[in-house]
Amino acid sequence: MYKQLKPDVVILDICMPKLNGVEAARQILRLDSTQRIMILTDVQSEEIICQCLAMGVRGWVLKSDGPDDLVAAVEALQNNCTFFTPLVADLVLDGCLRRWRSDKRGTVQLRLTPREREVVQMIGEGGTTQNVATVLGISVKTAETHRNNIMQKLGFHTVAELVLYAVRNDIVHLALPRGLLQTRISPATRVMQLPSAAND
Repeated sequence: MYKQLKPDVVILDICMPKLNGVEAARQILRLDSTQRIMILTDVQSEEIICQCLAMGVRGWVLKSDGPDDLVAAVEALQNNCTFFTPLVADLVLDGCLRRWRSDKRGTVQLRLTPREREVVQMIGEGGTTQNVATVLGISVKTAETHRNNIMQKLGFHTVAELVLYAVRNDIVHLALPRGLLQTRISPATRVMQLPSAAND
């Protein structure tokens, strides 16, 4: 879809089935590192926000924000600027401060790799090891290794614990996302929004 449309701005949701917004952004930016991508989501995870910023995402708007924020975000990206609503900026700032204080105390926070997060998402959505292997294009044995490494890293013993972790950390959403806010966006701007879980 991306190669066909070649949009000026790409709008992604984080919670999309199979291929989440983080991985979709990574694949798009691998094809074109200059592509302007923004996130429109309910997810308020500082870790996910920072992960997306590091790979090149330049805008983040929450579905609870006003329509004017969405319009302003698209216009900012059109002009090669970044846009983050105040709540998102506060989340990132708070996360940076927490990590700085954690480093000073000499403690280490366990963080999943992007691939591990993908595996957790698919398991949280009810996927089997075979499903994970098929979607990610890896062997079943490799998928099992990823799952076992995740369980060991997080100290879990059951899949139920892993699913609960996915829900609590905004990797999997149980609540239905709100509909895309109706806004007035200039027709001259070609905006592509990849479907979220609500559209499936």
